[in-house]
Amino acid sequence: MFAQRFDGETSGRIVNLTSGQSLGPMPGELAYAATKSAIEAFTRTLAAEVGHKGMTVNAVNPGPTDTGWMTEELRQELSAKFSTRRVGEPEGAARGVPASDQAAWITGQVIHSEGGFLRS
Repeated sequence: MFAQRFDGETSGRIVNLTSGQSLGPMPGELAYAATKSAIEAFTRTLAAEVGHKGMTVNAVNPGPTDTGWMTEELRQELSAKFSTRRVGEPEGAARGVPASDQAAWITGQVIHSEGGFLRS
C-alpha cells in the first residue's frame, strides 16, 4: 500500500529484518527458517518492483542480538560462537541498516551484519 501511494519525488527506504537461516541449517526450526528465507526473496523482488519510484528495499540480518530476551546462560553459550566473544547489541545492529540517503545505491540486498557469528 505504501509503495502505491509513494510519489517518487523523494527517496524512500524499506528495511526488512531477517536472520541467517539462508547461511546454514537450523534443525528444529523449519517454519522459522522458511519465513526468514521468504523475507529475503520478498526483499529482492520488491526492490525490483519499486526502484523506479526512488525507493530502496533491503534486509538486514543482525545475527543473535540481545534485545532483552536472552538468559545469562544463553548469552554465555552464544558468546562463544562469535569471533568477538560477545553477542550483538541493538545499537550495533542499527548501524548496519541502509536507511540514509548515503545508502541510496544499495537495494535488493540482504546485509549480513552478524559480528563474526560462527555457525559450527
